[in-house]
Amino acid sequence: MAESVTIARPYAEAVFRLAKEAGALEAWSKRLARLALVSQDGEIVSLVGNPQVSAEKLAQLFVSLSEDNDAVLANFIATLAENRRLVLLPEISRLFDLAKSQDDGVKEAVVYSAFPIDDAQVAALVQQLEPRFATRLTARVVVDPSLIGGVRVAIGDQVLDASVRGKLDAMAVALNN
Repeated sequence: MAESVTIARPYAEAVFRLAKEAGALEAWSKRLARLALVSQDGEIVSLVGNPQVSAEKLAQLFVSLSEDNDAVLANFIATLAENRRLVLLPEISRLFDLAKSQDDGVKEAVVYSAFPIDDAQVAALVQQLEPRFATRLTARVVVDPSLIGGVRVAIGDQVLDASVRGKLDAMAVALNN
């Protein structure tokens, strides 16, 4: 996973700069989200993974499925196809949206929870966290049963650990000292 993020990041940053300069962040966000869905289709996955299908044919296919006649988009898709990076479109789309949010002053909070939490609970948690971190937040929930209970929230390089596992670890450190 970390490897795909590392490879996708330069593409996402480049397309973000292009979209920002053109004043088309929202349009590009929608384009990339559509292409991400296309790239995950079973038949498309088999074509992308087939070495007998040329990069040019793949690029043409993706451009036709994008429902957009933008030359910059066509060049972007062609570049991805030539470098065999079309499978990274979901990650590129996610990173683009993250950069767009950060540009709007919104940060992503990754909420690790021992159990699934509903949208109302997430909204209440975000409402409590925004004043503490002095920024607007969007939340993404990751279920991690090893936490036993509670939540751990990561916003950038800051972590707020209110999990049972975190409290047990802190008690173990205190007892050892």
